[in-house]
Amino acid sequence: MEQLQRFCDSLMFLRYNRRFKDGKEHCYWNVVENKRCAGGKVVQRQVLYLGEINDGQREAWCQLIEAFDEGSQRHRQLALFPADREVPTSANGYGVQVRLDAMELHRPRQWGACWLTCQLYQQLELDQFWSARLADSRKGTQWRHILQTLVCYRLIDPGSEWRLHRQWFEQSAMADLLGADYQLVQKNALYHCLDKLLSHKTALFDHLRQRWQDLFGADFEVLLYDLTSTYFESPPPANEDDKRRFGHSSDKRSDCVQVMIALIVTPDGFPLAYEVLAGNTAGSTTLRPTLQKIEAQYGKAKRIWVMDRGIPSDAILAEMRQADPPVSYLVGTPKGRLSKLEKALLGLPWKSVRDGVDVKLLPQQQELYVLAQSRARIHKDRGIRRRKLKWLWARLKQVAAMEGLTREELLMKLGAARSKARAAWRLIDIDVAEKDATFTFALNRDKLRTVRRREGRYLLRTNLSAEDPAKLWQLYTQLVEVEAAFKNLKGRPSAPPDLPPA
Repeated sequence: MEQLQRFCDSLMFLRYNRRFKDGKEHCYWNVVENKRCAGGKVVQRQVLYLGEINDGQREAWCQLIEAFDEGSQRHRQLALFPADREVPTSANGYGVQVRLDAMELHRPRQWGACWLTCQLYQQLELDQFWSARLADSRKGTQWRHILQTLVCYRLIDPGSEWRLHRQWFEQSAMADLLGADYQLVQKNALYHCLDKLLSHKTALFDHLRQRWQDLFGADFEVLLYDLTSTYFESPPPANEDDKRRFGHSSDKRSDCVQVMIALIVTPDGFPLAYEVLAGNTAGSTTLRPTLQKIEAQYGKAKRIWVMDRGIPSDAILAEMRQADPPVSYLVGTPKGRLSKLEKALLGLPWKSVRDGVDVKLLPQQQELYVLAQSRARIHKDRGIRRRKLKWLWARLKQVAAMEGLTREELLMKLGAARSKARAAWRLIDIDVAEKDATFTFALNRDKLRTVRRREGRYLLRTNLSAEDPAKLWQLYTQLVEVEAAFKNLKGRPSAPPDLPPA
C-alpha cells in the first residue's frame, strides 16, 4: 500500500483557481503534480499553466493511459476518471472509471534502468562476445544470462551476489527482459559464473577496446595508471598462493589482510586493463610488468603514462626514456625533491597557462620539471590546514587544563589528538616533561611559512619537454578520475536483507 500511495501521489491532475473580474467568475487551470516530502507532507508542483479553458478543452487534458486489448490485439489509449462521477460525453469510447481505494499493486519491478542497461550491453556486442564463450551447461544453466544479470546489477545498484539472489532480482525486470525465471540467480551459480570469466580477460579487453573505438572514437594515446588496496575482515590465509596479505593500506586498515588493485584507464574513463596483486606488493614494483603487459597486448605505440608519485622509481623512468621508441610519462614527485629544487625554482618566473593556474618550467638533463600552482587548490588546502590547526590548538589547551592525569593518560590523549590531525601536529612544537604529567606547546612559525609556500603547488616530472604546460597540467589533474573510479569500486555495497546461513 505504501508503494501504491507513492504511485497515486505522483499522478498529475488539473487544478483551477477562481477569480472574479467585472462581476464574472473566471477559472484558470493548471496541470499540477503531487510531490510527497518528508514527514508525509504532499506538495503540489505546477507543471503547466493552461489559462482559461472551456469544458471540452479541460476534458482533453485528462490523463491518458495505454492499454492492450486482447480481443483486437491492439494498444489503445484510455482516460482515467474517478468512480464517483460519470464519464463525460467527450470521453465516450475511451473513458474508464477507476476506484483508487480498491487498486492493488502486485510485484512492482524496475523496468527502465534494466532495459537501458540491456541495450547498452547489446551495443557493446557483449551478448555476441559471450555467446561463443559461455555455452549453457548440460543441466540448462544459462551462463550468458547470469553474466548479463550480474553486469546490469553492478551498473544499476551495486551490491553483493547474496543481495542479488535474495532481493534485487525480484525487484527488477531482468527475468522479463531475458525470458528467464528465478533459477537464473541461484547463489552458487552467481559465484561460479565469475570464475568462468577470468580466462577470457585479455580477449574481453581486446573486444571492448575495439567497440569503444568504433562507438565513441576513443583515444588510447594517454593512459592513467594508479593503485589502491582493498581489505578483508578475515584471518590471514594459510595458502601461500593466496593474494590476501598484510601491507600498506590506503584504507587505514593495516590490521586487515588486503589485495592491491592496479587500474589503467583513458582520460575519458574507458578502462584498458586491470590487475589484482598480492596485498604486500610495493607500488614501485608494478610499473615494469604493467608496461610489458600493455605492449604485449596492444603493441608498441606512442603512449603517455600519467602516474602518481609513489609508483615509478628513477630506474624505471630511465628505462622508459631509453626505450625504442621512448615511452613518455608525466608523474608527480615526492615533496623531498621539491626541497632540493626549491632554490633553482625560486628565480624562475611564473607563466599563466589557464585561468587560476600558473607554472614554472625547469629543464633538468633529459627531463622537464613543472611546478604548478592552482589558486583554487591553495584556498582549499589553507582552509583544511586552518581548520585542523584550530581544532588541535583548542584540544591541546583542553588537555593542558585537565587535572589529575597520570603521565600515561596524558600521552594517550596527546596520541589521540595527533592521530586526528597529523599534518597540523607537525606545525606545533610539543615538549612533554620527563616525569610529570605536564607539557608545553608552541607554534613553529618557520614550518608554517614553509607549508604556506607549498600549499596548492605540485611538482611534476616529465620527458615531454615539447608539450604545452597547460596540457601537462590537464593530464595530471585527470588522475582524479582514476581515484573517483576507485572510490566507486570500493564504495560500501548495499546491505543484504539478512546474513547468509553458516
